[in-house]
Amino acid sequence: MVRTRRSISIPITLGVVSVALSIALLVGWILVIVQDLSLIWLLALGSASFVVIITVLVLFSVFLVREIRMVNRQTGFVDSVTHELKSPLASLKLCLETLERDDLAPQQRVQLRQMMIDDVERLSIFIEDVIEASRVSHRRDGYSLARVLLSELVTSCAEGILRYYKQAPETIQIRIPADLTLATDKTALETVIKNVLDNAVKYSLGLDHPVEVTVEAELEVRHVNIRIRDQGVGILRQHQKRIFERFFRAPHESVRTRRGTGLGLFVVSSLVRMLGGKLRVSSEGLGRGTVVHIRVPTNDREETPASRDARLTVSEP
Repeated sequence: MVRTRRSISIPITLGVVSVALSIALLVGWILVIVQDLSLIWLLALGSASFVVIITVLVLFSVFLVREIRMVNRQTGFVDSVTHELKSPLASLKLCLETLERDDLAPQQRVQLRQMMIDDVERLSIFIEDVIEASRVSHRRDGYSLARVLLSELVTSCAEGILRYYKQAPETIQIRIPADLTLATDKTALETVIKNVLDNAVKYSLGLDHPVEVTVEAELEVRHVNIRIRDQGVGILRQHQKRIFERFFRAPHESVRTRRGTGLGLFVVSSLVRMLGGKLRVSSEGLGRGTVVHIRVPTNDREETPASRDARLTVSEP
């Protein structure tokens, strides 16, 4: 919060000085023009100065609005963090207190232990999201390339998401050629796929139709296009670019009622850019599902196998 206040003080100071200069300039113009109309050069100089001042005021307004939005998003993030931490911790405490009872049946003890495992996993995922968001914001060491079999990576990600949300295997349909490979940072791409699949399933739960997510991919010239489609709550057009901003969550009840911190898609966007790819979303509106389009390079170039092996650290799938 201290850093935010310091950043706001700069445009505020510029704005105050600019307003004072504007008033002084206007008063000076009036006095000069009244006394001597031949000083056209001074009038021209004053006009140029006035344009500069107005430009500064406009920039000040833009910066201030951005800072206010960031503060609002950070406030929402703190609220989300509080909820994400309090809910599983309260559940863990209740389970532990219940386990102390002597009259519990063995089956009830098994259920309580499973609930505790789920809560711990939820906390772990949340902490990993926060850590990853901080890491990608300050990452400077680039990434390492490895040979990745895309269908295998997506299948592994899907199994983890299905297990976490307790969904049937057919919930996520994977339509990727079995031999489609690319050279990329496996950990980064895995984080991207996991976050997008998590959102696709999470924002499809609780609707009046079964959860249905489809993952498709095809090879283009030196690029792989991945599409992850869901039939979930959808996104309004005016929010389709902002969802990749840090801490941003769409201001709709269908979004607020689901857990989240506004960091997942920020991490996805940062990692896709780091991989040299492009990311965008498309949706026809609320209640009409979302498609996430991921385009990443294959990093396959015209070179000999020896030079490729020297350049890449290849891990066979």
